[in-house]
Amino acid sequence: MRKIILNLALSLDGYIEGPNGEYDWCFADQDYGMTGFLGSTDAIFLGRKSYEMLMRDSPEVFAAIKMYVFSNTLTHVEGNAEIITETDFKARIEEIRHQPGANIWLFGGAELVSAFINHNMINEMLISVHPVILGAGKPLFINIKERTELTLIGSEQFSSGLVQLKYTLKPKFDLSVLDNL
Repeated sequence: MRKIILNLALSLDGYIEGPNGEYDWCFADQDYGMTGFLGSTDAIFLGRKSYEMLMRDSPEVFAAIKMYVFSNTLTHVEGNAEIITETDFKARIEEIRHQPGANIWLFGGAELVSAFINHNMINEMLISVHPVILGAGKPLFINIKERTELTLIGSEQFSSGLVQLKYTLKPKFDLSVLDNL
């Protein structure tokens, strides 16, 4: 089964974008492992706003990657993209995960990340913590329905002060099945 890996930038105070939607605070002075990461993925899950941002800012970078855009409002997407609606969410993700292929990049936004966490559908999180405090903006974690425990599986520090943290979600067990034994 293909792995779903959340990979995104985060300010030290927990924001994925500034108060005006800006992401100019994200470091681009080094590769930060992105070439290797992109080489291990062949699909990307993203929300409507993230899709529109990528198509506006750098469509050529993602032209070869299959895009799955999660939206209930979009009616058309360009090129190698497909729309997934809320009604198809779980079933379509499971279909895609079981198709042959490489890892799937969960790009964002925050609402989509929260939906994946709430459904326990993330295999790994690669969070690049940038040494900047934005003071306001869009937080990464919103509408999380319950405590989600993580296991640190790696970390890397860069000369710029950026720190990448790699986590996996601890398995959740439904102990209520034992009540019927």
